[in-house]
Amino acid sequence: MLNKNEIGAFLLRVVLGIVFLAHGAAKFQGGIENIVGWFDSIGLLGGLAYIVATIELVGGIALILGIGTRIVSALIGIIMIGAIFTVQLAAGFLDGYAYDLVLLMIAVYLVLNGSKMLSLGQLFFKGQENNKPFAKSA
Repeated sequence: MLNKNEIGAFLLRVVLGIVFLAHGAAKFQGGIENIVGWFDSIGLLGGLAYIVATIELVGGIALILGIGTRIVSALIGIIMIGAIFTVQLAAGFLDGYAYDLVLLMIAVYLVLNGSKMLSLGQLFFKGQENNKPFAKSA
């Protein structure tokens, strides 16, 4: 029987992966140098643009495949916190940080709960307790 919670986590994982794959690809396709310049213009270290774009692109692929879901989601969560506080907060809720807040909460959910359904990570680490970070060990 299918577990409704696992189906939900799978859907959240794949959608978050698709969103960040698209954002990361757009940063590289549009000219990462432009993103570096924009980061500089808002007072961030320009080189950080390479890290953010790479996490978005590679992390998006990893989420879709179900590899390192908790770690990738944590990194995406950090990016979303940064985006909210450096750019979106000043624009207000609807015009600014509402979308980023939703993405942040999806990432937090995946950090806390993981996602094993159709996950390559589950195949590689089957039987290990890596999918239960808060489980007590004997």
